[in-house]
Amino acid sequence: GAEKLSVAGDPEIDLPKKPANGRRFKQVPVRFLLPNLITLLALCSGITSIRLGIEGRYELAVGAVIISIVLDAVDGRLARFLKGTSRFGAELDSLADFVNFGVAPAILIYLWSLNDMRTMGWVAVLILAVCCALRLARFNVALDDVDKPAWSASFFSGAPAPAGAGLAMLPMYIGFLGIVDDGHTYSEFIAPYVVAVALLMVSRVPTYSGKTMRPRVPRDLVLPILGGGVLAIVCLIAFPWETLTLMAFAYLALIPFSMRAYRRYKAGDAQAKST
Repeated sequence: GAEKLSVAGDPEIDLPKKPANGRRFKQVPVRFLLPNLITLLALCSGITSIRLGIEGRYELAVGAVIISIVLDAVDGRLARFLKGTSRFGAELDSLADFVNFGVAPAILIYLWSLNDMRTMGWVAVLILAVCCALRLARFNVALDDVDKPAWSASFFSGAPAPAGAGLAMLPMYIGFLGIVDDGHTYSEFIAPYVVAVALLMVSRVPTYSGKTMRPRVPRDLVLPILGGGVLAIVCLIAFPWETLTLMAFAYLALIPFSMRAYRRYKAGDAQAKST
């Protein structure tokens, strides 16, 4: 597929043949671009939170991370709804998640509290960032496992990265409520808590996954669900730190129930294989 161009005194030169329709590149559907655009917006919000933390505007910085968490929940569901999932989008989402939920919370916690401990505080937030990276890598590898039972999709292995980031910043929520006057005063307690959250992310503790929720809900539950969603948004806007603190404790309280449900499914699966 090449044309020959002959010039006096010069050898023939190969030129690429122009496609018949005049186009060299395949067009990309818009449905592939929208989820990636939201992922980039989440990345911008996460990076902006670092700047706000350096400037000492910690409440706005934490708010920017929360926005990243919300956008991260939206982009994946939008991609599945539009059937616009792609390998590029998955890789971009993982890289953005590492910055938003590993690097940004670690820097904020260090600046707000753990820099008082110097090296030990830095080691604690390094563990948080590294465990977030390991958790994301393990999640990506697990996607290729075709031997997983169908029920396992209802659970995460360890806390997902967005939940880990939200849990790690729990001391900051409490500090913004005025319960803790200065994060540096309680850095000796905050550091082991941050490490514990990091270890939870890379652990095998099963936690509930919301990705397998049914696309349709019973008609009689539509209004209660809409009302609950609106109430949650209003509470998050009007009482952000109280709401985030309550959500963090509620997530921790659900872990024993998710472990029990996981064991029940696993036992039923083993019984079915033995019969």
